[in-house]
Amino acid sequence: MVEGWLAAGSGCPGSLSPRDGRVLVWEEFRIAIEMRHYRLARVIDGLAEMAQNAAKERKRMKQRVLSIKEIVPAFILAAALLGATARASDWPNWRGPDHNGVSTETGWVSQWPADGPKTLWKASVGTGFSSITVAGGRAYTMGNQGDSDTVYCFEAATGKPVWKYSYACPVDPHYYEGGPSATPTIDQNRVFTLSKQGVVYCLDAEKGTVLWSKDAAREAGAATPTWGYAGSALAQGNLVIFNIGDSGAALDKTSGNVVWTSGKGAAGYSTAVPCSFNGAAAVAILSAQGAFGVETKSGRQLWTYPFKTFSDMNIADLIVSGNEVFMSAAHEHGSALVRVQDGTAERVWEGTAMRNHINSSVLLDGYLYGVDGDAGGAASLKCVELATGNEKWDYKGLGSGALMAADHKLIVISDKGELVVAQASPQGFNPISRAQVLGGKCWTVPTLANGRIYCRNAKGDLVCLDAAGK
Repeated sequence: MVEGWLAAGSGCPGSLSPRDGRVLVWEEFRIAIEMRHYRLARVIDGLAEMAQNAAKERKRMKQRVLSIKEIVPAFILAAALLGATARASDWPNWRGPDHNGVSTETGWVSQWPADGPKTLWKASVGTGFSSITVAGGRAYTMGNQGDSDTVYCFEAATGKPVWKYSYACPVDPHYYEGGPSATPTIDQNRVFTLSKQGVVYCLDAEKGTVLWSKDAAREAGAATPTWGYAGSALAQGNLVIFNIGDSGAALDKTSGNVVWTSGKGAAGYSTAVPCSFNGAAAVAILSAQGAFGVETKSGRQLWTYPFKTFSDMNIADLIVSGNEVFMSAAHEHGSALVRVQDGTAERVWEGTAMRNHINSSVLLDGYLYGVDGDAGGAASLKCVELATGNEKWDYKGLGSGALMAADHKLIVISDKGELVVAQASPQGFNPISRAQVLGGKCWTVPTLANGRIYCRNAKGDLVCLDAAGK
């Protein structure tokens, strides 16, 4: 490079001597070198500044990450505590969304003042034993007045009437007060009900108008049970399934068209329970002659177990646990646990420790809790081990009432209207709270939904109680 500059200098015009040219070239060379050093220094200074800024940013980000690491667990803990404190739940169908009488609701108040929980509202809905379902901020039930059934829709929180729909149906008392026994089923924007005569109504949940109706019992050619139809609707996919005929009948939810039937025999009084057997979607039904498992989409019989009872009074729902099925009936009949394998239901045990009459038991942690004995007779509340059928305890004094469960607690109403809460335990029945909330005959199971407990009696007095504790 220097040689090139010298050559260039030697050829420069002007009066400079060769020596002066060399001096000039060296001076330019020196200046160029200094400029490069200057630029390099600037670059180095810039890099140093960038490094310092990067270090500051890393420190800032580290502090931010630490802050987030501190905040996130606190947020998660707060959310978890909030969730653990109160988990509200609708109750859109008979025995609840899991079809087993057990609610997932937590945070409800189980300890009441001496005068009981606060009454939020009351209503009169007519004679019957229909329970209360709750969905979308509304409460539904049924009753009979003047040989006319009425489906009621209330605001769940206030009791304000939203709509009601009535149809002709005899009250039909037969050793009891009569009136509708089925409970309204809420499925999306539809309400499904079943009259004692076997007529299905599909109503608009918002307005109460009739979308369709179907005399399902007559169309199936099925015999009417002694006490009329009592099982509630089970909504599954595009079907709505009823305990009509030998082992059920299914209608299309949208049109009401009959999809399948199962024979012309008299039905039982229980509600179909969804389950699966050998990977096939199925329902389990306790009919007049026994227990059946049928394929949901076709009604094809998958298994059966004979369970013949006095006057065909198979009323309590089947309880399905894995591939085992529990069934129970009163009038000195008893109960049985069967195991379903390869299309056959084999007996695990039979016994008389639990004899459900008009209401089903609940299963919690391997133990059955339910009312044993005939309605109106010497009934008592019992705990029985599912695996063995062995009785764990027997509590008298509540008569032939009804119960559900939530948050590992039993919510029991006596047949005279005393509401009792107790921890569910095979060690014994020890009430946490109790209060007289109704008079008259109370055979209808209470409902807990969104911090409120709904109870009714046979003549139609309905009460909504505050269990939210706010």
